[in-house]
Amino acid sequence: MKAALIDESGLHIGEAPTPQPSATEVLVQVRAAGLNRADLLMASGRFHGAKGGAGTVAGLEWAGEVVEVGAEVKNVKPGDRVMCAGAGGYAEYAVCDYGRAMVIPANNMSFEQAATLPVALATMHDAVVTNGRLAEGESVLIQGASSGVGLMGMQIAKHMGAKLVIGTSTNEARRDRLSEYGADLALDSSDPDWPQQAMEATGGAGVNLIVDQVSGPVANQNLAAAAILGRIINVGRLGGFKGEFDFDTHALKRISYIGVTFRTRSVEEVREIGMRMQSDLWDGVEMDLLKLPIDKTFALDDAVAAQAHMNANQHFGKIVLTV
Repeated sequence: MKAALIDESGLHIGEAPTPQPSATEVLVQVRAAGLNRADLLMASGRFHGAKGGAGTVAGLEWAGEVVEVGAEVKNVKPGDRVMCAGAGGYAEYAVCDYGRAMVIPANNMSFEQAATLPVALATMHDAVVTNGRLAEGESVLIQGASSGVGLMGMQIAKHMGAKLVIGTSTNEARRDRLSEYGADLALDSSDPDWPQQAMEATGGAGVNLIVDQVSGPVANQNLAAAAILGRIINVGRLGGFKGEFDFDTHALKRISYIGVTFRTRSVEEVREIGMRMQSDLWDGVEMDLLKLPIDKTFALDDAVAAQAHMNANQHFGKIVLTV
């Protein structure tokens, strides 16, 4: 099958064996695949503990039609239109565990639209609801809110009852669009005064929950903007993997600082995340309330150009490959 493969020089289009599903897996003919920041890291050779190496098929989420299911799979069947998460999505065929395959709602959702959702829904439900412990009426701030995952995080916060949702972006044009996806206030995280602006927006109390996709230079600013007993969930490190940390502010405010990733979770844990997400959010997906804009689509043959477009960091929402 045709696939986008990672080797020592980065990403290239080539041939790979068609995967075969195990007893608990689903084989899908891929029609569209969503791009994620982690794809760029993997293409650069930084697998972060995930299985990989030369010849690995890139891609973490996709949508298509079920071709075959393993003997233990009960939630989907051949012919179903599904959205999936896993590994190897930049290809004509991909497999995933049944817990990461979801039937596309019968609401005229395209494969391209469906391919934007699996990672964002699971990641941000886990961050905002499970680890973030969002309570109705609380305030939420999403760092890096103009990314696909960030836009979904704001929508999930609103869907789950947040009173105030704040999104950050360093790009003015993108900040202007955050209100379309749940933001009550958009802040420029390159402005040194943004923590004070967040404090003012919360009446001086500080933000209850901060979901950080940037890290590095904003770590101490997050601490300054957080409320006493606030929670900071570290999801991404777009601004750097290391930085200064104000331990005194962390202690004074008794902030819960939690790191999350899917890379070290068991299959059973990931299935549980999927079930929780669907229980809370699937009505919003079916009603087209939780959705993401598609910035640009590329053919699978142009996967290298698609990743270059993402790396340029000028997009708003999701970039999608069509197969």
